[in-house]
Amino acid sequence: MREHLSALLALLLLAPAVRAQRRPVSLDEAVSAALEASPALHASRMKAEASAARAREAAASRLPSLRLGAGYTRLSEVPPFEVTLPFSPTPIVVSPNFFNSWNLRLAVQQPVFTGFRLEAGAEAARMLERSAGFDLARDRSELVFAVKSAYWGLVRARDTEAAVAETVAQVREHLKDVRAFFDQGLLVRNEVLRAELQLSNAELAGIDARNAVEIARTALNSLMGLPVGTDLEPTTSAESQASRVPLETESGNEAAAVPRGLLDAALAGRPELRAAEFRVKASEAGLKAAKAGLYPQVSLAGGFQYLRPNPRYMPALDRFKSTWDVGLAVSYDLWNWGQTRRQAEQARAQLAQARDARDLLEDQAVLEVTQSRLALARARRKTGVAAAAVGQADENLRLVRERFRQGVALNTEVLDAEVFLLQARTARVQASIDLVLAQARLEKALGN
Repeated sequence: MREHLSALLALLLLAPAVRAQRRPVSLDEAVSAALEASPALHASRMKAEASAARAREAAASRLPSLRLGAGYTRLSEVPPFEVTLPFSPTPIVVSPNFFNSWNLRLAVQQPVFTGFRLEAGAEAARMLERSAGFDLARDRSELVFAVKSAYWGLVRARDTEAAVAETVAQVREHLKDVRAFFDQGLLVRNEVLRAELQLSNAELAGIDARNAVEIARTALNSLMGLPVGTDLEPTTSAESQASRVPLETESGNEAAAVPRGLLDAALAGRPELRAAEFRVKASEAGLKAAKAGLYPQVSLAGGFQYLRPNPRYMPALDRFKSTWDVGLAVSYDLWNWGQTRRQAEQARAQLAQARDARDLLEDQAVLEVTQSRLALARARRKTGVAAAAVGQADENLRLVRERFRQGVALNTEVLDAEVFLLQARTARVQASIDLVLAQARLEKALGN
């Protein structure tokens, strides 16, 4: 019994350690895992495959179709057709009846001219297939950016938690000095309470920071397809993500115009713009297909029959006989109450909508590139300022604490300096994450 209790106690002691075991993950690993696990991306991939199948189906409609059919029919029994002649006392059977009918037919049909409907339909399907491929690329880009945002959100939360923890340690150290001065009669009780209140506020901030870590970790786990309780440890630092897109106006006027080459790269590289362009082409082909009713429809058909009995043979015999046929069919709608014209009007409206959607996406792309570029330039400057501010706040706290220990600075000055240092640290964390997110947003805006 004692051994079982010892084993149970050991398991209870090891459980927190198992739960606390962290899983290191880099940014590239997080992106790869999310691309593999995302159901939304899988649905987009299946949509692209369905579009490819529709394109192959539309292309096959222009090829000859071959159909094989067979059947059996049992007929009701009726008297045969007989005639009686004066010189023959026995009636002569002109057409015998067969009550079992067997048929086997091989038919081929080839559209010759359909008013360009089949050609235009196949072209529209090909354009929609390519559009679906770029839609897949767009969804992939959106997912990659979402993973990067969640990853850097977790990095920001952990760095903020570390900054708050460091502040808590500093406040506790200061509280020791305050209590020592109080014990010596150099400070009043109110000053001790001020320091204790500062420590409580810092510990509350630590609780909020830990909660932010849990929320960010859950979001990243969800994107990566991992259990929500997985304790991820980001291994990619914000400092290691150097910018790969030069900014011509980094130290100049932020309102300067975006270089034309950068805009051209965005307009050519963004998958949603490419998808919209192919949807426009598909709509143009759809308009051509809608006008097919203005032209005659011509098709070629042929068949091979193997029948028992074969009605083309006279007299009919109760055995299989083969025949064949070839024909050319032409049809033309003389009047259909304007259906063709209405279909063309619908196709023109859909084409206009596709063009408007493409133009709107182009405007959004230009705006997003401009905003992302300016945000990146601003984030770079803020990173340098925030780093300098941390050094200044740290030095300020050191000097104020020295003066406090020497009795020439007030307790409130130390507390204010600790608040300033915490604010500077969190601002540096925020600035570094803003920089990498601005870089990722600009890369996404450029279609990379």
